[in-house]
Amino acid sequence: MTKEKGIILTARVVSMVFTPFYLPTVSLICLFMFSYMRQMPWSFKFQLLTMVYLLTVVLPTLLIHFYRRHQGWSLIDLGQKERRAVPYVISILCYFICIYLMEFLHIPHFMTAIVTAALFIQITCAMINVWWKISTHTAAIGGVAGALFVFAEFFGFNPVWWLSLVFLIAGLLGTSRMILRQHSLAQVIAGFFVGIVCAVIGILFL
Repeated sequence: MTKEKGIILTARVVSMVFTPFYLPTVSLICLFMFSYMRQMPWSFKFQLLTMVYLLTVVLPTLLIHFYRRHQGWSLIDLGQKERRAVPYVISILCYFICIYLMEFLHIPHFMTAIVTAALFIQITCAMINVWWKISTHTAAIGGVAGALFVFAEFFGFNPVWWLSLVFLIAGLLGTSRMILRQHSLAQVIAGFFVGIVCAVIGILFL
């Protein structure tokens, strides 16, 4: 029993650490590391990352937490398909606000496209969720993989080691979601590939 509790606790920690909202922040960090944008002033990069982090991670996380507490639901209760609509709406609105501010501040389009791709993933998952509960956790990490593919093509760096890390995290995350009985194997795999496709389309065409 103790071993089982340890596995469940580990799965919960992995799910909390790798929240779906981290895609824009992680992708921007990669962009600042691998592209000519690493030459930009640290003050600009710090301010942009802070704004994106607050609007795409902190704000939706807090609002969803308050909504869950107001409803008297546990995290498991919130995981039910029919109760995921409002959290999706909250996160989508937060992403829209972030994109609006980035456009208003005339942030380079390639940076804004990252948040747009993340928003595209959120909207796609929300639409699929009407009929089928898909994993937004693996969709987000799949989005990171898709962004790495695009960045590697544009900026000519070798993404193998980074993709290996992303695939490892995706495996741990998908396993954790199944251990917690939040998703099936099909939902986890579908989420990952939806994330890859949406990220590529979002960055290249939106």
